[in-house]
Amino acid sequence: MFVDEAVIYVKGGDGGNGCVSFRREKYVPHGGPNGGDGGKGGDIILLASEKIETLLDITSRVKHIADNGIHGKGSNKNGKDGKDIVLLLPRGTLIKDKESDRILKDMSTAGESIVIARGGKGGRGNKHFATATNRVPREAEDGQPGEARWLILELKLFADAGLIGMPNAGKSTLLSRISKARPKIADYPFTTLQPQLGVVEIENFRRFIVADIPGLIEGAHKGIGLGDEFLRHIERTKVLVHMLDASVFPEKDPLEAYRIIRNELKQYNPKLTEKTEIVVANKMDLLDEETGAACIKKLEENISHPVCPVSTITGKNLSSLIYLLSKTLQKDTA
Repeated sequence: MFVDEAVIYVKGGDGGNGCVSFRREKYVPHGGPNGGDGGKGGDIILLASEKIETLLDITSRVKHIADNGIHGKGSNKNGKDGKDIVLLLPRGTLIKDKESDRILKDMSTAGESIVIARGGKGGRGNKHFATATNRVPREAEDGQPGEARWLILELKLFADAGLIGMPNAGKSTLLSRISKARPKIADYPFTTLQPQLGVVEIENFRRFIVADIPGLIEGAHKGIGLGDEFLRHIERTKVLVHMLDASVFPEKDPLEAYRIIRNELKQYNPKLTEKTEIVVANKMDLLDEETGAACIKKLEENISHPVCPVSTITGKNLSSLIYLLSKTLQKDTA
């Protein structure tokens, strides 16, 4: 199960209290103070890991509270520090403070870590309060409370190319044809309810990752349809592959669908419209040669760059699309 958002509560352990204690030695009626310090509370640490791909594991538990520090004891015995808790997150997780909505950390690199809730400092025992005028101090410090906060975790996928387009444009079928991914495919809208990743193998043992982003509709940036919960995954992709259903031509204009999706990207984040884009006209097998040529011509005249005609069902031009995508990615990352 793919989980890309979670809300959790984290709290560092409380520090242990310092101890009030005095030496008890034979023939020493007034032994000095020997109260030990309290231990430090455990920290909550978030660590980006390549071993996990979703936030599913962390959602199994909402509250994560580290151990408290142990109280100090007599004979100058300091309390033991509380044990830290390390929570593994997938690479690409955005950490936000729920109350302020402030971004605390973008875990974009495997191995990155952050102490998100520090444990409280342990209190000092009475041995620290002895002075020349106060040789029998009967005071010690309480341990400090650990930091606590609610967090929002948002996962943004890392992919070389992101497949975008209206529902039923053929994104899932394309992913299944060019990679070993097996997304759900059906002839009704919103068959893809969560992002799917596929690895495309090319010559010289090279590969690139393609993400199938669930179908967008007009108003997605406002939460309509599947909403904007998947738009964030597009932000980390290098190239956008915009899939259009050419089979509706000439009864309907594929340009309308193209403009709707482009507007949704702009409304969500204007920078998304600046990404390199490959426009693909799918389902060309359902058009005769003359109608298909007219459709591609109209698209290219209005979009102002080449359109790649394909059929994900018959496999027509898919090898050309893979080659174009590979070359575009090499150029985009050069």
